[in-house]
Amino acid sequence: MTASPLDDAHATTRRITTLSVGTATVLIVLKAFALGASGSVSILATLADSSLDLIASLATFFAVRWAAAPADPEHRYGHGKAEALAGLVQAGLIFASAVFIGWEAVQRIFDPRPVAAGGWAVGVVVASIAVTLWLVWMQTRALKKTNSLAVAGDRAHYAADLAANVVVLIGVVSGAYLGAPGLDAAAGLVVAVWLFWGAVSLLRESADHLLDHAGPEEARVTITAAVLADPRISGVHQLRTRMAGQVLMIQMHVDLEPSLTLEAAHAIVVEAEQRVLAAFPHADLLIHADPRGKGEDHGRRDASVETPTVSGPSSETVEEPLTIRPGPWS
Repeated sequence: MTASPLDDAHATTRRITTLSVGTATVLIVLKAFALGASGSVSILATLADSSLDLIASLATFFAVRWAAAPADPEHRYGHGKAEALAGLVQAGLIFASAVFIGWEAVQRIFDPRPVAAGGWAVGVVVASIAVTLWLVWMQTRALKKTNSLAVAGDRAHYAADLAANVVVLIGVVSGAYLGAPGLDAAAGLVVAVWLFWGAVSLLRESADHLLDHAGPEEARVTITAAVLADPRISGVHQLRTRMAGQVLMIQMHVDLEPSLTLEAAHAIVVEAEQRVLAAFPHADLLIHADPRGKGEDHGRRDASVETPTVSGPSSETVEEPLTIRPGPWS
């Protein structure tokens, strides 16, 4: 039996999160050794960050497996938002890391301490940069297949770690070889600010998923174009989109000729669904057919957030102009 695109995406997220946990463990061991040898505050900063990375990676590890679980009687829409919950956990841990590192760095700025065993410290930081760079590259490849929010969050803080490690390297070299331990503490403070900014971005994106923020405008235009590619569909209204993990949830009403039989209308809707799924293979799609001219608001609690009606080529007016982009169905 051939695996579906969504099954392949879930398998990819499982592999990359396992790799992330392993990488975080290796980095913790390396940095703990370097801290014991050098006493560098910037090494301490990056060790604390890697420790929280491990916790965050473990949260992601379990979240993507939970998100991949099929729908059940209690979760009819599946478990995709587990990825957004993992993102919130990651954001909280990164915030905590930023506060701890910033506090330690400020203390060391006013009370500088020399960096010992600079050779070991530099070697460990360079090795950490190489390992982290490889992991970010692997995560980037995985994201091209999955668009997983949890993996994106994991990659975000490892990418921040990559830049932070470069700053740490500058700090260690300054403290060990240039006789400027204050620069080591300053490097730790830069890491803290960097992590704080990354946590804010991750928190915003996770909150958007949990609060059912609409999908990208480009997706709405592409969906509308796919549906209206059939001239028998004269309009689209009440189009709603939201993300649930890797799944794009899509709902809409379409206008059809009132004289069509139920069977004919069903066939037209199924063809429209196939065109949309060709562009969004991970989507969960629901299309409701309305007789043309009788598409009154129904099936929703608040019509005040109604999306504008988009008419097809057979209609004389279009309430909201859209650029209809050709897709794989054309």
